[in-house]
Amino acid sequence: MELDCEGCAGCCVDWRPLDPAAAGSDRTGPRPPLDDVYDLAPLTRDEVARFVDDGLGDAVVPRLFEPAERDDSVRIDGVDLAAADGCPVFVVGLRKPPKPVAPIGTDDPRWLDACVFLDPTTLQCRIHDTDRYPDTCSSYPGHNLELGAETECERVEAAGGGDRLLDGGPPADLPAPAFGPQALGATVFAYPDPDDLDGVVARLRDGEATPDDRARFAGAAVGSRPGSLSVARERMAEARDRAREADSWVGAAIREWTDRAGADGARVALDGDARDRLAREVEDDAGAPGTPGWD
Repeated sequence: MELDCEGCAGCCVDWRPLDPAAAGSDRTGPRPPLDDVYDLAPLTRDEVARFVDDGLGDAVVPRLFEPAERDDSVRIDGVDLAAADGCPVFVVGLRKPPKPVAPIGTDDPRWLDACVFLDPTTLQCRIHDTDRYPDTCSSYPGHNLELGAETECERVEAAGGGDRLLDGGPPADLPAPAFGPQALGATVFAYPDPDDLDGVVARLRDGEATPDDRARFAGAAVGSRPGSLSVARERMAEARDRAREADSWVGAAIREWTDRAGADGARVALDGDARDRLAREVEDDAGAPGTPGWD
């Protein structure tokens, strides 16, 4: 598997406003997500725990699902949710605030939702090649290639974004898929206290989740036991408290970008130098790790 990622960020950015016909959608499959975040990358339990332990609990967000036919379900805030034994099932991914980015060969930067760890200037991941880099990201698009499914790389190519998928063979050392039979308690979790989610589900659906809302699910993910629906209550409570108290550069940058952002897909009213200075001010000066650039 060989890719050309320079200037692309197709799997890190919601580029549907640039080319709705070419971009994919998460709203496919038997269980549509409750939110409309593009390409949310599921984290493992241990990855969520690592972010929480490192004070980056404000970087993660849960995703709930609508039930498929014959699924167990639970109704909260007037919404039917996919469930297991009456407990809503969810995954945890990385938040995607609006950022001023120019991905996929675009000439002018636009306000597009982008991964919290994507440097809007270099279009590189700030945690690539670190122990925080998620398995889902490091192995992409290996599982797509193994299953013969369309990749984001191919969608970008179809949209005129250059040659991206240079070698279409999946790697031999692919990790287990995020939604395979081994996923329960490892990447797919069950929230143990559905009665506590009144109001929370509606905010998640509407993109208005609070730090406490997100911390609830981060804690439940960290407290989960792989291969089961059980949750270690003490571990869950400790992780929830740490996630709720997180106040990292990520959270500060998300608040700043959200306050500054124009309409979804709108051109950024800054020239290149001013945009780069703003990115450094909002992220780098706040403590974000740097990227090496494209050589």
